[in-house]
Amino acid sequence: MHKSIEALKKPVMSWLRASLASLLALYMSGVTDSKILANAAIAGFIGPVLKALDVPAIAGKVKK
Repeated sequence: MHKSIEALKKPVMSWLRASLASLLALYMSGVTDSKILANAAIAGFIGPVLKALDVPAIAGKVKK
């Protein structure tokens, strides 16, 4: 269990950095609406997650 948590630390930190970057970019440009900032944070997190779960790329690696 401990190894699986350690293996997830790097990708999760990368996803959180992407989320924080999108949030800060909007905030620094003057957007202060909390709903918009929350959506930006979620969108910044979803992008790398979807890239990591890219099914066609995973399916292409499977040997037939």
